[in-house]
Amino acid sequence: MQQAKWIKPYGDTLDDGRVQLSFTLPVAMDDNAKEAARRLALAMGLEEPAVSHAQDIGQGFSFYVVYGQCKHRVDLSTIKVAKPDFEVLDKDEINRLIAEKMGRKMVVLGACIETDAHTVGIDAIMNMKGYNGHKGLESYHEIRAINLGAQVDSEDLVARAIDERADVILVSQVVTQKNIHLDNLTRLSDILEAEGLREKVILVVGGPRISHELAKELGYDAGFGPGSYAENVASFAIDEWIKRSARKAA
Repeated sequence: MQQAKWIKPYGDTLDDGRVQLSFTLPVAMDDNAKEAARRLALAMGLEEPAVSHAQDIGQGFSFYVVYGQCKHRVDLSTIKVAKPDFEVLDKDEINRLIAEKMGRKMVVLGACIETDAHTVGIDAIMNMKGYNGHKGLESYHEIRAINLGAQVDSEDLVARAIDERADVILVSQVVTQKNIHLDNLTRLSDILEAEGLREKVILVVGGPRISHELAKELGYDAGFGPGSYAENVASFAIDEWIKRSARKAA
């Protein structure tokens, strides 16, 4: 049995539980609103909370930063986050594998679907320049990366995937108000199923509120959250393609 490893937030000294919390209230900033922010922190379970910053942000709204002490702790030894099982390769190795195993370029179709107009995520993975020193899929000479951009209707995305004979569909969902990303992602998966295409493409989703566990629940092959780069997606894609090819050949 694995030994328990209890942890708490760290601020000034080990296990002091110090945390910083920020939120907006739908009232103008005054002393009563500041006290309301402090009491909300108390209700959330913070001990000795103090409002370290308060700012009126106009039109009857105010913003607060509260500093306090969290009394809770978690056993790290009991946590096992679901994640895709693959090895992250470098760009050269990915290109080599695609050329060797596929014998042609891998076609990757990317888009922000439905109402999502925020392309920062899909551009970071797809575009030539990439993000944070990690080149995007357009720079991989064995990948044909097609970035459809923002607000792409799911039916249009599926139709384009058929036309391009896409191996991979990569979807970004940044706008998640009222959990609209769940509806959008479910809709795309359902359309692919209805068209008999779901098992013919590798379906990947990424975004700030995406986890691998959630992606699998929604019918996707993998989910990538913040901190993921083109090599993560490309490594998974070629690994999954190889596994599928082996199953077909068996």
